Amino acid sequence: MRILVDYRPALRARTGVGEYMHELVRAYAATHADELAVFTSSWKDRPAPDTAARLGARVIDRRVPVRLLNYLWHRREWPPVERLAGRFDVVHAAHPLLIPARHAAQVVTIHDLFFLSNPELTRAEIRRDYAALAGDHARRAHAVVTSAEYGRRLIIERLRVEPDRVYVCPFGAPAWPTVGRAPNVPRGGYFLFVGTLAARKNVGTLLDAYTVLRERLPAAPRLVIAGAATGEAGPWLSRLTRAPLAGHVEHLGYVADEQREALYAGARALVMPSLDEGFGVPALEAMAAGVPVIASNRGALPEVVGEAGTLLDPADIEGFAAAMARAADDDDWARAHGASGLARARTFTWPSTARRLRDAYAAAVERRRTSG
Repeated sequence: MRILVDYRPALRARTGVGEYMHELVRAYAATHADELAVFTSSWKDRPAPDTAARLGARVIDRRVPVRLLNYLWHRREWPPVERLAGRFDVVHAAHPLLIPARHAAQVVTIHDLFFLSNPELTRAEIRRDYAALAGDHARRAHAVVTSAEYGRRLIIERLRVEPDRVYVCPFGAPAWPTVGRAPNVPRGGYFLFVGTLAARKNVGTLLDAYTVLRERLPAAPRLVIAGAATGEAGPWLSRLTRAPLAGHVEHLGYVADEQREALYAGARALVMPSLDEGFGVPALEAMAAGVPVIASNRGALPEVVGEAGTLLDPADIEGFAAAMARAADDDDWARAHGASGLARARTFTWPSTARRLRDAYAAAVERRRTSG
């Protein structure tokens, strides 16, 4: 098969969707002999010179502004991708909306439906296009890829997509070079949050819980927040400059892939009180590093973490504070949770996901052929 994958979300900072597409392409190229290419477009950003070598895939780069191309693709369904990248058997969109194609089977990616249930908390093109168009596009797609059973259920129930068109292709656990051999329980370690500072990440509850913790445990470990700030982050960042959080909470901003292992190595526990997660990559990364996980019981997090971590209602400030206190003081508890996380993380592998993805592509090509 000749396969084209939308790589635009990974062109700059590789947050959730970008990381997923990056690792998906790498795993597929390493597992299958199909002809694989990635598509990028931007007016000013270009892929790194070694991108093709790192991915094992050809890179097709076009100098077209992302917003313009998205508007044309989403709202006009033009131009067909063949005019920009040539002919392929499959074209795989990184997001819920189809990439127009004359000949290729069309595959979309949907991790969750937060844009449908909470449109007021989305912005830009997601607010403009996703809620209005995602259902129609998903039903027209020859296959829909999602990262968890949680997403699959939503796609089938809320978007009314035929069940046999939806394929679960989970994230794989990272193979850290140094951590991940044993539970990670560093003395003097910090509480860690990893994620974009957006509404669904529920950072306000995290800060509230940490405030309660410090009132009860003045010597509590510091809190490190790693993630790019969005326009919604202003009030949270302002709180970090004032008592009682000033001097005890550090915002690092976006942390690049090559620096994340050191970030987890210094962590006593990961705290993730999200309102919704299509998967919850930081939870899997932390478990793969032997770091205990304290997370919300929303979205796909229960499916990913299982019984290997502590799961709480995202509004339970007292519960998060109590779990953080135990993680700080109880080495045996931390080691047991770290060991459980390591075992859980080993069940998520990229080669297994690449095999599931090929099933999705093959089925999509067959559906395209039989539908004409």
